[in-house]
Amino acid sequence: MSHPLKQHSKTITDGATRAPARSYYKAIGFTDEDLAKPIVGIANTWIECMPCNYHLRELAERVKQGVRDAGGTPMEFNTIAISDGITMGTEGMKASLVSRELIADSIELTARGYMFDALVAIVSCDKTIPGGAMGLARLNVPSVLLYGGSIMPGKYKGVDVTIQDVFEGVGKHSKGLISDAELKELEDVACPGAGACGGQYTANTMATVMEVMGISPPGSASVPATAPGKGDVSYEAGKMVMQTLEKGIKPSDIFTRKAFENAIASVAATGGSTNAVLHLLALAHDAGVELDLEDFNIISERTPLLVDLKPGGHYVAADVWTAGGVQLITKRLIEGGYADGDVPTVAGQTLAETVAHAQESPGQQVIQPLDKPLKPTGGLVILKGNLAPDGGVVKVAGGKHLVHRGPARVFENEESAMNAVTAGKIQDGDVMVIRYEGPAGGPGMREMLGVTAAVVGAGLGETVALLTDGRFSGATRGLMVGHVAPEAALGGPIAAVEEGDMIVVDCLQKKLEIEIDEAALAARLAKVEKREPRYKTGVFAKYAKLVKSAKFGAITDPDW
Repeated sequence: MSHPLKQHSKTITDGATRAPARSYYKAIGFTDEDLAKPIVGIANTWIECMPCNYHLRELAERVKQGVRDAGGTPMEFNTIAISDGITMGTEGMKASLVSRELIADSIELTARGYMFDALVAIVSCDKTIPGGAMGLARLNVPSVLLYGGSIMPGKYKGVDVTIQDVFEGVGKHSKGLISDAELKELEDVACPGAGACGGQYTANTMATVMEVMGISPPGSASVPATAPGKGDVSYEAGKMVMQTLEKGIKPSDIFTRKAFENAIASVAATGGSTNAVLHLLALAHDAGVELDLEDFNIISERTPLLVDLKPGGHYVAADVWTAGGVQLITKRLIEGGYADGDVPTVAGQTLAETVAHAQESPGQQVIQPLDKPLKPTGGLVILKGNLAPDGGVVKVAGGKHLVHRGPARVFENEESAMNAVTAGKIQDGDVMVIRYEGPAGGPGMREMLGVTAAVVGAGLGETVALLTDGRFSGATRGLMVGHVAPEAALGGPIAAVEEGDMIVVDCLQKKLEIEIDEAALAARLAKVEKREPRYKTGVFAKYAKLVKSAKFGAITDPDW
């Protein structure tokens, strides 16, 4: 007689005809007693190539013990992960966004193959978090997503620093503002151990999102990677997935329209990464929830900026933990009417119930009270206009440079733009235009933190604008517009920009315009020749063939 919760795995393990499968499992140590229990897949994004995910093997062991103690049988498997920070500014960065799809695909494929009854996705770096969530949404079996946690800040000359400071240090170094020795000292101390990048960059933005949406255990996202309690959080996640299985809580119960609205509010309130736009659009697609670019403008405009975090602010993710955690942020959003507290969570409680007892540290300055927001509106703005008919995304948290008009400086790839910055060829007032770096044209929509940080490090952060059909790291700051769509490779207007054209970037009016008339722009576009794909075989070729516009989250589902 099958265990009543073995709704899927019984097809693999039960009955005389499944003796060969059981024999294989016994070869690796599973017993009849193990195989009689619900089988929980543990999707681990561990990899030895980066600090973000380096510690996840240890956390996985604690998750598995939690599953066992709660009456399940865990089976761990791996996915891949690509470090944005390590690959930044190279051809390797093209693999980053592609990896989100591969992570989601591999979780989905493994779980469909082994027919797990429930899943825990252990994630940490930028693309593993949305990739893990997308895989869970597709499978729709009881699931929990566990974030591996933020890195602790480094110390440089008595000040907290993160990887953002190293990237900006490169710009300072190119201008002679810091020496070789100072850059080396900064490089040596900025990343002191395991964990994801330490500001409200993409990883911590998406970790915040997942807890606010209710797919991550309450209180789990804020605990840093190397904090003493991280193992206990992992153990509880293993127990919690068994509770979701018993209660029949599925991702479709969690990933509702209201939950997505809460997610956008959390990004706006924390000054989160522009990448959240891509990832939430893609996750909404996989969850079957209607979500549009304009939703980000509407929700960001009604949500105040409440959390003072890098890159636009002063504090790092570990400071959120000591201040009161994501639970305190969520409680603020609910109390202010900016988030719906009635949405369900994997804890079996409503979101409001999970944060009712959030503790605020006395005197903390990270998470502001509702009556003293840092800004009255949130950190994301979607721009549209004749240069971006399908939108572009800019992060305005912490920025004062919100309107810019200047001559275009046109670059056909990221490398040439970076060379121009480091060679001192970019002047006050310029608008840097980097094109053919979109989802299909790149392919892979590279992040531009190397360039944007060099601009800021060179002292041009408040006097130069940049726009691209590529994207930005969560650590990017300044007037930088990404995700310009349609992209150049698909005939978007950005392909027709010429050196010296006057460009207007207006975050107040939500406008991105080139100052030429419609007929002239159309005539230019008609002369733009379609380029040969940069890769004609392999994973990049397949991705470029399938990927949709940033407007749709750069998803790769085929059209039927």
